[in-house]
Amino acid sequence: MAIVKSKLLENLKKSYPNFLRKDLEKFVSIILYEIKHALKRGDRVELRGFGMFSTNVQKARISRNPKTGEKVNTPEKKSIHFKMSKEMFKKLNNEKK
Repeated sequence: MAIVKSKLLENLKKSYPNFLRKDLEKFVSIILYEIKHALKRGDRVELRGFGMFSTNVQKARISRNPKTGEKVNTPEKKSIHFKMSKEMFKKLNNEKK
């Protein structure tokens, strides 16, 4: 199950009842906006205790359409790479520090 922005806001509202919902929405939007634009610029985004986002460049190549076998030109493109922190890895795998 993926978490959607509305669920995230719901959980934040439960955790921080003294904040207004519109303030939490603005906060989450700003964070996501900054992450998105940093990746677009080619910067690395590191959230301590959570993980690191970076971009990889996939080179242009000639690929093959699996249905027809026809050769297709695939242009260069960027993809997002995520690497979780050691803390997050330990929490997910129930390891003690």
